[in-house]
Amino acid sequence: MNFAPAIPFAGYGGWTFLKRTAPAQQAAFNAQPQIKRDEDYFRANIGKINTADELANDRRLLRVALGAYGLDSDIDSKAFIRKVLSDGTLRDGTLANRLADKQYQKLSAAFGFGDFATPRNKISDFADKILGLYRQRGFEVAVGEQNGDLRLALNLERELPDLAKRSGSDDLLWFTVMGNAPLRQVFQRALGLPDSFAAVSLDRQLATFKDRAERQFGSESLRQFSDPKKMDDLISQFFARSTAGSGGGTARGASALTLLQGLAP
Repeated sequence: MNFAPAIPFAGYGGWTFLKRTAPAQQAAFNAQPQIKRDEDYFRANIGKINTADELANDRRLLRVALGAYGLDSDIDSKAFIRKVLSDGTLRDGTLANRLADKQYQKLSAAFGFGDFATPRNKISDFADKILGLYRQRGFEVAVGEQNGDLRLALNLERELPDLAKRSGSDDLLWFTVMGNAPLRQVFQRALGLPDSFAAVSLDRQLATFKDRAERQFGSESLRQFSDPKKMDDLISQFFARSTAGSGGGTARGASALTLLQGLAP
């Protein structure tokens, strides 16, 4: 694929430009011949799949399925992905539930091979859902090839609202962020915390994240970021500190991409 998104500025200016032009740029990304071929093949064949083995053995279908959840790098790990899919998520102790990267859990739950007699890929709107995620993630990858910080912000905007809606204590939500490298990178930088901060005890990290969040955003709760205004404030702080620390944010691109591509435990 040779799509290159238009990103004329670094930092928050680049972010606001990207957000303003995202519908048109996403449409251009979706119109690429390779994306169209992937979509046509997926629509024509995903409903024929009955087991995790069948999906793992069809590389074209598997590429779309993994791409939809940011797990592209596992395309050659067929045995591992087969286990993730076939175990399901409804029972305690399954592989997808034990992995730190919850994208595996989302993948397994989406297909339902290990949970239901009839997997979810038989549902009429299943292809639409997976392809929507595949196109969105693919666009994020294309953005990240030019500016890793922008990809981190896109990832945050997609992942954080869902996290904020989860049940459980605020502490549990913060621990989830602390264990998710791309989300942690955004929060740590936005809150003005150095890289060495990761070496202190988890309890101290938790207390510091909550204290800094309350001082900068008015509340220690992660759920505050379900408010679009608070989300924008967080992203603005992230880019402000990125620009101050790297002269524009571009120099951090490689490390940001490494974080986003290396979430598997």
